Formats: sequence, C-alpha cells, structure tokens
Amino acid sequence: MTNTLDDSDTAPVRDVARSVPVQDRHTAFGGAIWSVQRETFTLEDEQLTREFVEHPGAVAVVALDDKDQVCLVRQYRHPVRSELWEIPAGLLDVPGESLVDAARRELAEEADLSANDWSVLMDHYPTPGSSSEAIRIFLARGLQEIPAEQRHAREAEEAHMIRRWVPLDEAVTAALNGCLHNANTLIGVMAARLRTRNPDPDQP
Repeated sequence: MTNTLDDSDTAPVRDVARSVPVQDRHTAFGGAIWSVQRETFTLEDEQLTREFVEHPGAVAVVALDDKDQVCLVRQYRHPVRSELWEIPAGLLDVPGESLVDAARRELAEEADLSANDWSVLMDHYPTPGSSSEAIRIFLARGLQEIPAEQRHAREAEEAHMIRRWVPLDEAVTAALNGCLHNANTLIGVMAARLRTRNPDPDQP
C-alpha cells in the first residue's frame, strides 16, 4: 500500500469534522468523574479499536484587568504532582448551561470575579488522541470583585488556591520560558497577547 504523505490541496488549512462507521462501543471503565470508552471503527477500510476518555467538555477564562494584568490561580494537580498557575477553568457539568454561563460561573467560583465584557478567544482539543475533551477559552474584561458575602465556598483542591495578578507580557514570557505548563494557560495568554495587539481576529 502506498502512503502518500504530502497533501497537494491548496485550500486553506482547516480542521474538519468527520464521522466514521463505529462497529462496537462499550464502557471499558467507569469512574467517579471520567469514563473510558472502547470503540471499534473503520478508517479507510481498516478496522481499528481505540480507548479514550469520554469528557463533558470545559471552559476557561483569560480575565484581564484595565492594566492588562491576567488573573492566574495556583492549584495542585495530583496526576502531574505539581502546583500549576492556571487561568480559571472548569467542566461543563451543569445541565443546560451555555458555554459563556459556565465561564461566568467558573470565574466567580475560582477567582471571585465577574466581568461585563465576554468574547471567544480560542477553541481547542487538549488531548485529541486520548480524550474527547473540547475546551472554549473566553476573554473577559470589565472585571469586578464579587462581594465577600456572595463568594463561592471552595472545596478540595480549590480550597487551597491562591490568586495572583500577572502582567500579560510577563505571563507570555513565563509560558515561552517553560515556567508554565497548563495548556489552557499557555494557549490563553498567548492568544490574549495577540488579541490585545490586534483586536480584529480575522486579520494576522
């Protein structure tokens, strides 16, 4: 079989959704938060079996104040045994909640902030080879502190989070220097730097 690697198509580069025939699907593992699905499917006349984490999806928020400082929170992540500086983020685990409402909720719960101005910054699949997780990152501006009596009572790992305001340029430098590792944070701060320099996302 000849494997032609190069693509001669001159159309703009763009990811495309594709549906392939699935012959079998069942839950290989069901956990407290995640389940692992095992699917057998056909791709280009070849039958393949793959396991992947079935994920409800998530949102993340680059919250910028009027000094172009980004809000980061430090949270312990057990699988990588690290405390990571991250932009606020969370699961789509409230039935019927829109993406932007989920982002508003996560910003309030993790950073004690609300925002007047919301726009979509970036969509991405953090680990498309092993998980169905899709994340939308929002840019939030026009920030206000939530009054103390209205703040969310954080629990578990979130109970020990620390909030810090970091100049956006400093956050970008930290990302490029390998000091930050959370994917949402890396993508979010660099996309926000580009957006603040050029507010029109359709122009390079």
